[in-house]
Amino acid sequence: MSKNLNGIGGRPNRRSFLKTGLVAAGAATVSVGLLEHAIPAVAQSNGLTTGDAAILQFLAAGELLEVDFWTQYNELGGIQDGEVSGGTGNPIYTDRLRSIDPKFPQYIHDNTHDEISHATFINAYLASRGAEPVNLDQFRTLEGSKATGSSGKPRLTNLMQLTIDSSWWTRYRSSTNNPDVNPTTFEQAVPDLHNGQYTAIPRTDDDLYPHAHIQAIANTAAFQMPTVEQGGGSLRIALAQRATDVEVLRLLISMGPIESMHFQTWHEKAGQVRPITDPTNALRFPDLNCGVDPNTGARGAAVREMFQTSLIMPEPCPFISTSLPVCSVVRPSKTTGAATGALKFLTAMGLFIGQSQDFFSYLAELATAADAAQREI
Repeated sequence: MSKNLNGIGGRPNRRSFLKTGLVAAGAATVSVGLLEHAIPAVAQSNGLTTGDAAILQFLAAGELLEVDFWTQYNELGGIQDGEVSGGTGNPIYTDRLRSIDPKFPQYIHDNTHDEISHATFINAYLASRGAEPVNLDQFRTLEGSKATGSSGKPRLTNLMQLTIDSSWWTRYRSSTNNPDVNPTTFEQAVPDLHNGQYTAIPRTDDDLYPHAHIQAIANTAAFQMPTVEQGGGSLRIALAQRATDVEVLRLLISMGPIESMHFQTWHEKAGQVRPITDPTNALRFPDLNCGVDPNTGARGAAVREMFQTSLIMPEPCPFISTSLPVCSVVRPSKTTGAATGALKFLTAMGLFIGQSQDFFSYLAELATAADAAQREI
């Protein structure tokens, strides 16, 4: 049985979601399916195991979800061209993103293009090995932004009610704790983002004013982007430990570092966000360089170092065992429950608010199948 998320039950027929053939990369609508329980360990005559297929199908679904929200960002604040089409741009939102970093629109474009390539490639690879690619088109039911620049297309993801867990900020700066070895609660970089629901894109042109409001929206985007990307690299490392086929392993470990590159890029951009308070909802982006813990109000040299925005390189931390020397690594990287955990994380972010019961049940079953994969001899 699939593991339910947010109390949502039900188990739709997985075969009904599987589609053959791939669609254009720009539309990013290729999709993933699961093989029936009765199919033996080797799923296809060319040797792709059910476990390897399940891992790739879950990742394909994840890439499609990423393409969906990155496309929304690109339509409003990125660069629209032949590589990443859709939308016409929103000058005011784009200007606020550029105030964080002048290259922000280019980075949005390039990140979107990368995710489109990942989704298209994984689905094409699945098809080439005789396994089913994934199609999430029937779940494109969410209403997106109505602001100037948006294409107005139906969406898979919701960027307008986000609850962002920015604890990765302190997790990668900790030299004493690693969630794989000695789990603990890591402090938030922007506590308010974790305690409410905020939009990362202008919902309508009404959100373009006042100045501090649209800047807070751009700042929210700047923290949501690394929050998702840090999980992408971690997830691929975790699932790679379950892969059987060496070519599937090659695929996972070749894409994982790209997600980590995305994370490092957006981590730096988040560090360039200036302190501001949104006058419409009191969302506060604190001064992370002032030596005050935004969670507790504590002060001191250790606090300053933990939140200082220029320190974006990971600190060495406990790895595998506390009896071994500390080591700078991706964290977490444990494989148990990695896919289900990633889905729960994205769900808690509010990225799927408004989606159907079938959507949650389908993704939960994909995640369960990926977590059940075992490395075979």
